[in-house]
Amino acid sequence: QVQLVESGGRLVQAGGSLRLSCAVSGRSFSSYPMAWFRQAPGKERDFVVAISASGGSTSYADSVKGRFTISRDNAKNTVYLQMNSLKPEDTAVYYCAARWGSLPATAVFTKPHEYPYWGQGTQVTVSS
Repeated sequence: QVQLVESGGRLVQAGGSLRLSCAVSGRSFSSYPMAWFRQAPGKERDFVVAISASGGSTSYADSVKGRFTISRDNAKNTVYLQMNSLKPEDTAVYYCAARWGSLPATAVFTKPHEYPYWGQGTQVTVSS
C-alpha cells in the first residue's frame, strides 16, 4: 500500500515563497513517477508539475514555469515543491500524486487519471 502525506501549506503574502513536501511510504519510491496537482474551489484539479522516477525529467504547467521547482530525495522518500513569487491565483489545495514505476525511467505523466495514489492535500492561500 502506498501512502502520501503532504505538508507545508499555509497562508502567505503575494510574492512570497513556500516549500511543500510529500512523504511517501513504500519500498519502491525511487521507481515512482510523481506529480503535484492543485484544485481551487469550484474548479477542476489541474496539473502543476511532474517529475520522472529518475528525477532527470520534469514537466511544468505554463502558469508556474520559472516560479515553481519540483525535486525529489529518494533517500528520504520525499518529493518537494518549491514555490516562489506566489500569486493569489496560486491559491488552492495542493495534492501530491504517485504512480507505479514505468519505463523509461525518464517518463513523466501529467494527467490525473494516470496516478492511482494521492495524498490528502495541503491548503495554500496567497493573499494580495
